[in-house]
Amino acid sequence: MAQQLYFSRDTKVFIKVGSAVWEVPVLDGFSFSQATNSSEITLAEMESTGGVSRRGRRQFNDSLAPAEWSFSTYVRPFISAGSGSKAADDAANHHAVEEVLWALFSGPATYASHTFTDQFVADATDLNIDFSESNKSALGTADIFFVLGNANKKIYQMKECVINEASIDFDIDGIATINWSGMGSEIVEGSEPTSTVAEGITATNNFIRNRLTTLSVVPTTQNPTGDGSNELAASYALTLTGGNITMSNNITFITPEELGLVNVPIGHVTGTRSISGSMTCYLNRDTTTPNASADLWEDLKSIDTVVTNSFALTFNIGGTGSGVPKLAVSMPTCHLDIPTHSIEDVIAVETAFNALPSSIDGTDEATITYTGIAL
Repeated sequence: MAQQLYFSRDTKVFIKVGSAVWEVPVLDGFSFSQATNSSEITLAEMESTGGVSRRGRRQFNDSLAPAEWSFSTYVRPFISAGSGSKAADDAANHHAVEEVLWALFSGPATYASHTFTDQFVADATDLNIDFSESNKSALGTADIFFVLGNANKKIYQMKECVINEASIDFDIDGIATINWSGMGSEIVEGSEPTSTVAEGITATNNFIRNRLTTLSVVPTTQNPTGDGSNELAASYALTLTGGNITMSNNITFITPEELGLVNVPIGHVTGTRSISGSMTCYLNRDTTTPNASADLWEDLKSIDTVVTNSFALTFNIGGTGSGVPKLAVSMPTCHLDIPTHSIEDVIAVETAFNALPSSIDGTDEATITYTGIAL
């Protein structure tokens, strides 16, 4: 009898929102699973007159835990051809291969007329994504299909998936990637969907090199203490050696607890939205301009009467040049921790940050801007 083995490199991933289906290439290292919640009943009693003490136990399946999944994608913006089979748009507007994941992360993911109508602006200049529709108790859901194998395929369908976390890492010698993770209600066997959007997935000119990334650090005010004397520079010039931006919805799933049944999760609830990260650079000082990393450390250390500082951070992943694919993450009101020193061959500092809204119930912590390239 011939055995069928399945290899991760043969896997394709499809994401279905309503009747639209995106094919999203993923990197090696993806995972998906679903565990069972169980309970145990044990006996513990003293000896009977016959010298017997029962020590048995029983195991019960209570419910299915939420299905968990994770995978990574490259950052791949492009300008749509505006026509053709599986095109992302009917005009030459900017899009990204992985944009459906941002739509699910940041809002209800309502899709119509080639765009996510709630929090996306896709035009001939760039693709802007914000969190204006993310103050919801439940976000958009999708079915994720993992198609394993080539000939005798095995298709797993994860139902009602939500995206809990998106993490962007700055590996100086790597290609810009986003690590996605989330949950779903259950895993079932499904049938392979036919993609309706697949533009840009075979292109080779829409990858982004992390080494080109630049960072802008601008304080909201140079005089945070209000004493009339500027404690902070107008801006700080930090050249990154690495970093990370992690965005989380802190989602939990709700599962009924009925006796005599193995219950399945019925839905999700969002928690606190969190956007944070860190950036690393060499410790340096410029004797002509007081805005290097050593100056940032000294200035933050000096404002010990300020409990919440505010800086505008903009990570330009891929640089700021024209005619190249890039991704900008703008966070206008970040709280910076005092940088910590890392003792290596070349002394470095690491600065942690938390992106905050302008008001406690606001949704303007971050804006994501893709600039694509013609394929």
